[in-house]
Amino acid sequence: MTVTDVAAAMPAAQRRKEIRRVVLSSYLGSTIEFYDFLLYATAASLVFGPVFFAGLDPLAATVASYGTFAAGYLARPLGGALFGHFGDRLGRKRMLLISMSIMGLASFCIGLIPPPALIGSWAAILLVLLRIGQGVALGGEWGGAALMALEHSEKKRRGFAASFTNAGAPTGAVLGTVMMGIFSSLPRDQFLNWGWRVPFLLSGVLLVVGLFVRARVSESPIFRAATAEPTGKKPTVPVLQVLRRPKNLLLTTFGCSASFAMQILFATFAITYGAAQGSEESVLLFCFSLASFSQIFTVIGLGRLSDTLGRRPVMVAGLVLFTALLYPILHWVASGNVVLIFLAFFLGLNCHAMTYGPMAAFISEQFGTTARYTGASLGYQLATLIGAGLTPILLTSLYAASGKNILSVFGILAAVSSASMVAILLTRESKDNELTQEKF
Repeated sequence: MTVTDVAAAMPAAQRRKEIRRVVLSSYLGSTIEFYDFLLYATAASLVFGPVFFAGLDPLAATVASYGTFAAGYLARPLGGALFGHFGDRLGRKRMLLISMSIMGLASFCIGLIPPPALIGSWAAILLVLLRIGQGVALGGEWGGAALMALEHSEKKRRGFAASFTNAGAPTGAVLGTVMMGIFSSLPRDQFLNWGWRVPFLLSGVLLVVGLFVRARVSESPIFRAATAEPTGKKPTVPVLQVLRRPKNLLLTTFGCSASFAMQILFATFAITYGAAQGSEESVLLFCFSLASFSQIFTVIGLGRLSDTLGRRPVMVAGLVLFTALLYPILHWVASGNVVLIFLAFFLGLNCHAMTYGPMAAFISEQFGTTARYTGASLGYQLATLIGAGLTPILLTSLYAASGKNILSVFGILAAVSSASMVAILLTRESKDNELTQEKF
């Protein structure tokens, strides 16, 4: 059975309807997963220090809270490898249902953790364990969601279809910020006692909706075709397939790491730097949220553009523009002028969208069908770990060591962007790859 045979078994109108359903499922699933994962980030900065680490001084409590947040990033590559293995062996859909269930249940249970006054240090231990569960779930979610959209879609629209998975990240971030913002308006004692728990408990409702939508989609036709054809060979462990030819994994990891460095720059350092220079924190957060909302649409639009121009030109152009605009952007963030602050976040996040929109297709197209879930998941999650996991500490340390000279921040980010450009240019343009091909 070939991919053509699988597609031909379904009438054209039904196939188009199924593609729309799959893309919606990928977008909705990604939105729910990132809502849960990034909601934790907001809670880590506002709640978890005084609630779970009240015995420490405020600064130490905040550091401990962010330590639990980092545990999720460390767990993501593990989730990518674990879900990737079984996704390449058993199917994309089944793993996506499991990953969504783990994420939803972990987030729901965070909202139920008893306070330390009742169970002592077990409250913090449970928080860390559930955060690790979130990281493992998100590590498995992204690859499967991107592949389902990619492998169901037509060849000339793969970038557009897969970009909906990445559009779920800013959507989830906006929803999580809004929900936590609503309940943070409660009196302080009520917010710390019970208000912060409600957004996490709502994950249970989102989980039911997400599973209902996701259960109705069909398995990837490319995966079904690949597993239906007898090869006469003993199946290879997917991670060994990827590591046996590590070039594509390394190039996608380093090619995409600058994108995550850009993302975390605006979510953390730029806000802190702007506030330290005199810009109002509320203005910075509002402008960042508004620019993040606009990014939902530009991520999708630039994914579609990559179907025409190619993945590499769009991504490299984003890195070039980011490097050219970074120095003025940092000055605008610190200006105190609302218009300039919004312009800084809007331009910066949409330079990021130029790399992030085509990324789901770019990474996934580098690997053959029987190891694509594993390779794509590992490439994306390792890029996240390198780009997002280390950047806040690195930028803050360099900025402080240089006597608060912003040129040090510009220098390191320009270097990271240049390294990513080189890695992207060393890959082959993938928009015309045949996904049934096992070696690229």
